[in-house]
Amino acid sequence: MDIRHLTYFIEVTRFESFTRAAEHLYVTQPTISKMIKNLETELGVELFDRSRKQLVLTDAGRAIYDKAKTIVKASENLQTELDDLIGLQKGHIRIGLPPILDAELFIGILGEFHQLHPRITFELIENGTKKIEEDILNEHLDAGIAVLPPQEEEFDTFSFIKEELKAVLPASHPLAGRKRIDLEELKDDDFITFNRDFALYERIHDACLSAGFVPKTISETSQWDFIGKMITSGLGISILPYSVANLLKEDLRLVKIRNPSLEWNVGLIWRKNHYLSYATREWLRFTQERLIENSS
Repeated sequence: MDIRHLTYFIEVTRFESFTRAAEHLYVTQPTISKMIKNLETELGVELFDRSRKQLVLTDAGRAIYDKAKTIVKASENLQTELDDLIGLQKGHIRIGLPPILDAELFIGILGEFHQLHPRITFELIENGTKKIEEDILNEHLDAGIAVLPPQEEEFDTFSFIKEELKAVLPASHPLAGRKRIDLEELKDDDFITFNRDFALYERIHDACLSAGFVPKTISETSQWDFIGKMITSGLGISILPYSVANLLKEDLRLVKIRNPSLEWNVGLIWRKNHYLSYATREWLRFTQERLIENSS
C-alpha cells in the first residue's frame, strides 16, 4: 500500500469530492479516482457510497479513515524526525571516557561541537578501556576514548595522544633523585595501580614480567588522584602517563623508565563496519579534524 493512496483517500473524504481533492493535490481527477479504486481493490472493500449525489463514506470507509489519518500523520512525523537527524538538528551520542584522561582539550572540542549543533545531546560515561570496548561492542556506547591498540580487531581507531609512562615516586624514595631508572629496579616496591578494567594495568603488569619480576600490587583504584595521595602517604609507588602524573598536586618525583621504556597511546575508538548515527559520524569527523588542527 502506497502512502499516497491513503493521502488521496483522506483528501477526498475531507472535501467530499474527487474533483476538489484533485485540485487541492494538483493532480487530475481521473488520477485520484484511479488511486481510490486501486485502494478499494487492495483492501477488498468499497470506501465510498457512490449511489448518492453527495460522496459519503461506507462503514468500512469510516473505519479505515481514522486509521489512515494516524498512518499518514506517523509518516509525516517520521520524515520530520529523519530530516532532523540527517540535518543534525537532533541526536544523542554516548561516549566512554577513561577517568585517567586530562579531559580539558576533549571537553573544549565538545563545546565547539555543541555550539554548531546545540540540539544534539551527550552522555559521558567514565570507565576503563576494557569496559569501554565491551560497552561499544554491546551497543551501550557509540564511541569512546581508550588506550590503543584495542583488545579486539572490531574497532576503527584514531590516535591523538602518545607519551611516556613515568615512575611516580615519593620524594623520600631512594630512586627519587635519579633522571632515569631500569624498570627492574622497582621490583621490591609496592605498586599502586589502576584497576583491572584499565588497559594500563595489563600494560604495566606485562612490562614488569618482561623485566623479570611480578609487581607487588597493594592497591587498585579507578581514581588517579587517590593514587597520588596514597604514594604521598608512603603506601607505595606507581607508573602513570606523564600527563596524568603531572596533574598530581602532591610532592612527588617523576622518573623516566627504561629497559623497557613504556608508552601510552590513546585514541578514539568506534565499531568497525557497524551502523553509526548521523550525529555520531559527524562528531567523530569533527573531533578528528580539531585534534589534527591542535597537533599541528
